[in-house]
Amino acid sequence: MSESVRTDLHEANRLSWNAATVAHNSHKGDQAAFLRGGGSTLFPEELELLGPLAGRTLVHLQCNAGQDTLSLARLGAVATGVDISDEAIDFARRLSAESGVPATFERADVYAWLAEAARGGRRFDLAFSSYGAVCWLTDLDAWARGIAGILAPGGRFVLVEFHPAATMYDEDLRLRFPYSSREPIETEEGVGDYVAVSGDGLIAGERTEGVKDFHNPHRSYDFQWGVAEIVQALIGAGLRIEVLREWMYSNGWAPFPGMRAEPGRRFRMPEGYPDLPLMYGVSVRRDG
Repeated sequence: MSESVRTDLHEANRLSWNAATVAHNSHKGDQAAFLRGGGSTLFPEELELLGPLAGRTLVHLQCNAGQDTLSLARLGAVATGVDISDEAIDFARRLSAESGVPATFERADVYAWLAEAARGGRRFDLAFSSYGAVCWLTDLDAWARGIAGILAPGGRFVLVEFHPAATMYDEDLRLRFPYSSREPIETEEGVGDYVAVSGDGLIAGERTEGVKDFHNPHRSYDFQWGVAEIVQALIGAGLRIEVLREWMYSNGWAPFPGMRAEPGRRFRMPEGYPDLPLMYGVSVRRDG
């Protein structure tokens, strides 16, 4: 594994995510019943980029607690979810069993998993990551090479992510963070309960009150990666860019006061502010 892969930061983030995941899922009602009833947590943007799923082998990297992975499996994907959080993977396995939607969930640091999967000859038609995944990566080049190593010939990787132009601002819309930085951003409060403050934006089904006044005892470390850095890492790994898109709205995430809500759990910048790209999407292919 590359020396610049910061497993010490990954381990700190694992503890922070373990604590936060309990709080997040406490607000989401009966998720198994939601899935059994045909519910889906997916948005149109990722489905369009992923394309047909029936019978395709798919790995969902940094899958969190499995809701999106199982929604992909319901559409016919032979799905595997990977996440560093013990709590997230335990929840995902229970959710799969209780909902009756089959998928495989594996707890691992994404870098270690990619390396081991490649050594074991595991290959996937599709790899997928979304919404708050890349900020936890400590080495983009190692990540991109790992993805290239587990794609079948002709296989694709799809990323739908919040735009770094938006994450330069704090919650009061004050410019605070660099567009790109090789240094980790330390948050003493750790991963917060963003689901609790999202209203209905991040909850596709029934909302319950759940945990109140969550405080994470474990700090976290994330990064600001520019879009060009992400794309260039994928190109450098030998993957061919097929699609690069930006959207002037965000799915589920309302980061600033006064965000304008639109149908489909979309949010745009507040009145009086110019449009800003809030999400971007990338689809790359491994040729031959």
